Amino acid sequence: MEENYLTSVRKQFEYYKLLGDRSFDQLSEKELFWQFNPESNSIAVVVKHLWGNMLSRWTNFLEEDGEKEWRNREGEFEADIASREEMLAKWEEGWTCLFSALDCVTEENFGQTIYIRNMGHTIVEAINRQLAHYTYHMGQIVYIGRMLKGAEWQSLSIPKGGSKAYNEGKFAQPKRKAHFTDEFLKEDQK
Repeated sequence: MEENYLTSVRKQFEYYKLLGDRSFDQLSEKELFWQFNPESNSIAVVVKHLWGNMLSRWTNFLEEDGEKEWRNREGEFEADIASREEMLAKWEEGWTCLFSALDCVTEENFGQTIYIRNMGHTIVEAINRQLAHYTYHMGQIVYIGRMLKGAEWQSLSIPKGGSKAYNEGKFAQPKRKAHFTDEFLKEDQK
């Protein structure tokens, strides 16, 4: 069961990272830093927050509390990233930290308690907590991108008006065991 869970959750994290990557590809540097108003976050600020959270939660995942003393959460919401390249470097650093931590989870340590702000979590609870948090922010990134691009936005899933054809294609195939992210992740590897 542990291996099945870890494989599934890794694919889900990869899928949500891919949604961010595909969103960034559609946006100009100026659009990555656009804010609706002074109190709202730009995509770059959301990425900076994700980066800070990922480094804190996943660095020494099995040994240390997930809220590190060195984390500056308030600073994560300061709009001080200077370029697309800097934003993407933080994005990649955060995800690399996350995937490295997942690789350290084994059948032998799967029952270990993980602490976040001194609150104990099972490994499943700690991972699910972060998966939910990151998908919340992926939705923000995609929504901002869609608002900015309007009709030029390239759908990241089933295009509007394409549900019938998509479902027909799925139901034309035999029943099988597959993860819902497989087709999206395979497309990205082309």
